Amino acid sequence: MTSLVAPLVAPLITDGSIIELAVQAMVVSVKLSAPILVTALVIGFVISLFQSMTQIQEFTLAFVPKVIGVGIALLISGNWMLHTLVNYTESLWASIPSML
Repeated sequence: MTSLVAPLVAPLITDGSIIELAVQAMVVSVKLSAPILVTALVIGFVISLFQSMTQIQEFTLAFVPKVIGVGIALLISGNWMLHTLVNYTESLWASIPSML
């Protein structure tokens, strides 16, 4: 007579592999957001310094250069960002069979 209960098999996905996947995802997200955030930070600091030196407190003076700078940063680093994301996704899909 065969048993209807599945045999106990150790799962291939361990706590360490889940943590490794989470760390990889966080590293990729930091790498992808860094060019945009650094550009906005530098432009914001320069504009803020200019505003404090000239006593001009205008919202658009800070907003418009940031938008233009972030757009330029996306144009320059967009190709690299796309390749990084595609490589991570391909490696993630390739590792799925070994986890099952």
